[in-house]
Amino acid sequence: MDEPDDVLRSLAELPTMANPSPTPDGDEVALYYDIDGRNELYLLDPETGELEQWSDGQVPKDARHGFSWSAGGERLFFDLDEAGNEQNDIHAIDRDGDAEAVVEQDGQVMLQSVGDDGETLLYGSNHEGQMNVYRHDLPTGESAKVTDFDRAVWTAELSPDCGRFAFMTNESDDYDNADVFVADADGSDARNLGIGETGAEAAPADWHPDGDALLIFDNTPDKGRCGVYDLVADEVTWYGDGEFHEEPAFFMPDGERFLMTRSRDAEVVPVVYDVASGESRELALPGGVASLADDTPLDDGRVLIQHTTPTRRPELFAYDLDADEHETVLEAEYGPFSPDDFADAEYFTVESDGVPETPQRAVEHDPYDELEIGAILYDSGERPSPLVVNPHGGPRHRDTLSFGYRTQFLLSRGFSVLQVNYRGSTGRGREFVEELHDDWGGAEQGDIATAAERVLAEYDWLDDDRVVVYGGSYGGYSVNWQLVQFPDLYAAGVTWVGLSDLHDMAENTMPHYRSELMVKYLGEPDENSELYQERSPVTHVENVDAPLLIVHGVNDRRVPVSQARILRDALDDAGYQEGDDYEYEELGEEGHGSSDIDDKIRSLELLDDFLDRRIGTAEAGVAAGDD
Repeated sequence: MDEPDDVLRSLAELPTMANPSPTPDGDEVALYYDIDGRNELYLLDPETGELEQWSDGQVPKDARHGFSWSAGGERLFFDLDEAGNEQNDIHAIDRDGDAEAVVEQDGQVMLQSVGDDGETLLYGSNHEGQMNVYRHDLPTGESAKVTDFDRAVWTAELSPDCGRFAFMTNESDDYDNADVFVADADGSDARNLGIGETGAEAAPADWHPDGDALLIFDNTPDKGRCGVYDLVADEVTWYGDGEFHEEPAFFMPDGERFLMTRSRDAEVVPVVYDVASGESRELALPGGVASLADDTPLDDGRVLIQHTTPTRRPELFAYDLDADEHETVLEAEYGPFSPDDFADAEYFTVESDGVPETPQRAVEHDPYDELEIGAILYDSGERPSPLVVNPHGGPRHRDTLSFGYRTQFLLSRGFSVLQVNYRGSTGRGREFVEELHDDWGGAEQGDIATAAERVLAEYDWLDDDRVVVYGGSYGGYSVNWQLVQFPDLYAAGVTWVGLSDLHDMAENTMPHYRSELMVKYLGEPDENSELYQERSPVTHVENVDAPLLIVHGVNDRRVPVSQARILRDALDDAGYQEGDDYEYEELGEEGHGSSDIDDKIRSLELLDDFLDRRIGTAEAGVAAGDD
């Protein structure tokens, strides 16, 4: 089991569960699971741990999008696209395995809320342009548009009686702003609740069981906070002391408590708040990353929590809030491995002013404000060890102390791995996020390079002649930018569904990504054309001085495949030779990444082959168990 190909396949084939969701009565749990090689729908008995397969090919092969129970628990609604193109329609499947399309429209359709009345769905759709909310009547099969905003509308939540819904959007001139609205079910009488200051972000999380209050999020004071908005009194009560970034999840059925998550360094901790007193406590769980499952507790009142660490794959806990105790209701599968086979991670911080010692070859920046930047380092144990710098996507995302099969695969090949939560990452508050506005390709890229310089200087067992930068989506943009801005630092790069030409991205991505990503971060392309041009890696492609692997799914609608083709053509025009200076791979039947096992294997094989030829890899380093 020590053969490299065996380790690759075994890691890619480790089954992963997604979207655990109790039935409305709480006696069963539905979840996506690829334990038999394909993502399917399963029912879990939380008392016995037994799994029963429900679907047989009717649900997506990729578990990117979730599902929701019908009010009576007799069927599930889910998003289904074609070959990873994310142009979803809404389908339903009953307990006999019979599936049907419920909502079909051109463009992207996303299920947002299923009504307790058994008759109403809310979904988002961009088939008329911008992402807005539609109300679907299940008995008649008719849909009606219930919001009409120029900016994208998100997180639509039906009230318990389905007479109203809450949602988040922005009708101000400040692109950083987001507000909470409440409207009647037909979209009439929509009103802005006026939560927080203009320029801050507010969003609804859950309706109180009585329908007279909302659990909300707001980041006016910088760190995210939770509040309960009384819709009768038109006033809000805030919770927490502002020390950590917190995000609300849901009310308990009695309405007297609510759950949320707290970000602390690279960990995520669940917290329960008492609505009346404001008292709170962190749930008694091991360190790592915990995520709260669906807002319905089990029939005995326990809540479901997924939990993971760098060495432990996601497992499902049932947590008793009164006893502060939990038990595992679905253990993680490890195949031929055990947690002891995987490498743990070190979290550290580095001071960065956004300008590393490595020369800037594309755009010359003066030092920015010096900030504390968090980072995670995995030691492969190889000596000397090559290093993979692996910037996250988003960019509004962050890396955490959680299990990653790609990371563990790289470690098995002898590569140590560095992940950097550069300025613009989540979990640190609004001001930290907004550091990236108007500055893609600026200080955040300097943060990545500074962290790489720090570990290379501090650990003499890292080989500074074999440093690779590898990432996907905005992480792919970071790869492209690192190679043109700091080419002296890297021996190779791998860009996966990455951005290369910002004008083309703004023109060809989906409408809500154009407004909520490109324009929000960089302004209108015609008004900020010079910035779009300057911060596009293709503008500086002649600086690339290391072999580059370019991989992109042909069905990607977020970051269109034109981004990869433009980069390839620019390399050709600059005199680079495909096969020698760069390699190019388009993936059919795939969009913006995939969680399908076959796609995982293919992606790891591409990565492994490139790194082995260009850098050199070690023998399989994961000490797998016996067959």
